[in-house]
Amino acid sequence: MTEKHTAAPDATSPWVVDVLRELSRRPGTMKPWVRDVPAPADFGLEVIGVPAGDPIHLDLRLESVVEGVLASGTVSAHVVGECSRCLGEVTDDVEVDVTELYAYPDSVTEETTDEEDVARIVDEKIDLEPAVRDAVLLELPNAPLCSDDCAGVPSPDEEAWAFVPAGSARERIDPRWAALQERFAGGSNTENMQ
Repeated sequence: MTEKHTAAPDATSPWVVDVLRELSRRPGTMKPWVRDVPAPADFGLEVIGVPAGDPIHLDLRLESVVEGVLASGTVSAHVVGECSRCLGEVTDDVEVDVTELYAYPDSVTEETTDEEDVARIVDEKIDLEPAVRDAVLLELPNAPLCSDDCAGVPSPDEEAWAFVPAGSARERIDPRWAALQERFAGGSNTENMQ
């Protein structure tokens, strides 16, 4: 069996919990963990996310279980983005539930699961950021809208296809093909193909 080497969490990070100081290893021990943590850079999708430095509110409960520490509760944050239709600003508040088990080294869970399947306690510390990031990102829309009926970017070209009223048809012929249209207009395509 190969030995797993997981980097220790940065003890100075506001996302890191020192398990020895915050919680005992006795199963059933529970402690509320409520914090406002500054969002790191790139905390979101390409078009919407939590601005760097803005607070992310963590209202969690840390519970000692036989296999490790169970962190559960809610996370809330204010997100800012760009409307996918009109490119205007979109703002929203998200609140998501988080539940993550952090396995003790040499526990049955740690030994029987792949490294990427369960979070680990390393040097008696847990890093909450990856679990919170995953939960928030799954809640964010891939194509945010400023409103459900957003009409999109106003076009200076009244003839643009996106602005053709429903039920009407406009045909714009590329000038390079106009001569062919003139030549074959009025005759059926099957006649001209023979």
